[in-house]
Amino acid sequence: MLFRQSLFQSVLDRLDTEEDVPEAEEAAHRIRGLNVSFAATVPGGETPETYRPDEAYRDNLGDPIIPAEPEPAPMPQEPEPSVMPEHLARTSREEVAAELAITSDHAREALQEKRRRFARANHPDGVDALFREQATTRMTLANQLIDEAIRRLKR
Repeated sequence: MLFRQSLFQSVLDRLDTEEDVPEAEEAAHRIRGLNVSFAATVPGGETPETYRPDEAYRDNLGDPIIPAEPEPAPMPQEPEPSVMPEHLARTSREEVAAELAITSDHAREALQEKRRRFARANHPDGVDALFREQATTRMTLANQLIDEAIRRLKR
């Protein structure tokens, strides 16, 4: 590198001073086949019509691989009719009240815990679509009963 000259500038100056290498001399240093496509180097692959991508590896493949026949798709079975859980059949106010077993001794926290436990087992989103009406009825009754018990606590 010369003084007061950047490395880049010194490289440019050196390239300007070099003489052009003749094309024939440059071609002698090329590796044969690197400037042609892979298809032209595959035996029998000179033309696009006969070119096969696996031709170069055919010797290594051995016997051709025959794919197994796919198994026939099973016939769709009709889903079994859902069976309504026993507790969803109890939709009267008295039956839900008996299930909740609310007494005057319960504190607010205990009543809220009863509501959560009842909702886990009876919420309409957690049951089959056929039984959502019964579950909704049960949840409505349970919420009414628990809300009444909480109001009685405040008195």
